[in-house]
Amino acid sequence: MTRLKVILLGLLVLVLGGVGYGAFSAAGFQDASAGIAAEAVLIVIVIIWTGSYLFRVVTGKMTFMEQRRRYRQAYDEVTDAELLARFDALSPEQQQSLLAEVAGDSDQDPSPEP
Repeated sequence: MTRLKVILLGLLVLVLGGVGYGAFSAAGFQDASAGIAAEAVLIVIVIIWTGSYLFRVVTGKMTFMEQRRRYRQAYDEVTDAELLARFDALSPEQQQSLLAEVAGDSDQDPSPEP
């Protein structure tokens, strides 16, 4: 969330509080009661909003995490396609040599002994 969005959200909450106060005053509440009722509504809204945020955190449905998953998937697809194209461009002998080299590397123990 950008700073501008945070500022706009703060202004929206401020305006919503004023509108709520006016609505409760128009509904017949006295000044103090209208202010308390408007505050109560804003507090409930903030609690629900915070709860939805915590729910998204726990379930992993946050915007950044979703963007990262999509980026990683697209990156893997492009990388796989590029590697496959490079492999297909090799001669059959080079392909066999590369496959033998990779198979030989996977048979070796990755942790060297001291």
